[in-house]
Amino acid sequence: MLIGEVARRSGVSARMLRHYDSLGLVRPTGRTVGNYREYAAEDIRRIFHVESLRSLGLSLREIGRALEDPGFAPAALVADLIARTEERLRREQELLERLRAVGSAQASGWRGVLRIVALLQGLDSPSAARRQQAVLAPGGEVPVPVEVLAGAVLAEADPNVAGALRWALARAGGGAVAGVAAGVQADDAVVRLRAVRALAEMPGDEVAGLLADALGDADAAVRGRAALALGARGSMAAVPVLVGMVVAGVSDVEAAEVLGGLSADPVRADRIVGALAGELVGADVAVRIRLAQAFAELPGAGARVVLERLAGDEDRSVALVAAAFVRMREDL
Repeated sequence: MLIGEVARRSGVSARMLRHYDSLGLVRPTGRTVGNYREYAAEDIRRIFHVESLRSLGLSLREIGRALEDPGFAPAALVADLIARTEERLRREQELLERLRAVGSAQASGWRGVLRIVALLQGLDSPSAARRQQAVLAPGGEVPVPVEVLAGAVLAEADPNVAGALRWALARAGGGAVAGVAAGVQADDAVVRLRAVRALAEMPGDEVAGLLADALGDADAAVRGRAALALGARGSMAAVPVLVGMVVAGVSDVEAAEVLGGLSADPVRADRIVGALAGELVGADVAVRIRLAQAFAELPGAGARVVLERLAGDEDRSVALVAAAFVRMREDL
């Protein structure tokens, strides 16, 4: 079969067939009297093999090696192609997200577009200092896309960069809460904690609701951060978690200070004193000392009564700490 007929039947152009011949990839078995290429049935089968491998993304050089190698392993080749395709899709997805970020910013000119592009490039930097600089760089009148900040704050591990991102996100206006809210439901507890930290710096009832939901999180760090934020907003729903933090010795000083703030209302103070006092039963020395320190943060007679009782504790270290707090209250 001559080259023109092969091209018509196979769908491969005559020019490409000549190229295959020059590379030694598919050489026609014979030649006619006029020295035209003449392809046998085996040659045509090889053309279809080449085209099949090309459709999978292999280069012509890789196809040549595959066809000539008697030990060729298709499984290894497919695995490599999968990995390369996944990487290409990842890069294309990153490009798509960047384009969407630029589009959502609705920049009115190239200056705005370049500002957003610079921010995106800065956030991709392996340098924490560079990422922080990108967030804090003055942007003039160009709004920073909330989606970009929200995604970055949920992914950022460096505390300084994360703080800068939370600062920028809290000032980004509408959509900031929604951008971070998904992080509260993430499978990764680290991401949930980042989301709660970001929400803690935002105002509004919607934020309070999300923080209240986080009080039931399976991770203690997430529950604790949500409780500190909610308690600082005056929510009594945070009290059980805050008391648990004092008992466990996890951010117990912060928790005690928040409990003290909540106790400005006498009715609330009585409830908080009761919750803390209930933890004294069967508590070990270290826990009783932490509880004494927490009582010292609470105003009112109820906390004083418990401290005076602890000043007579059977353990000398507990008694000394409680007595010192009683004297401090008397001096105020």
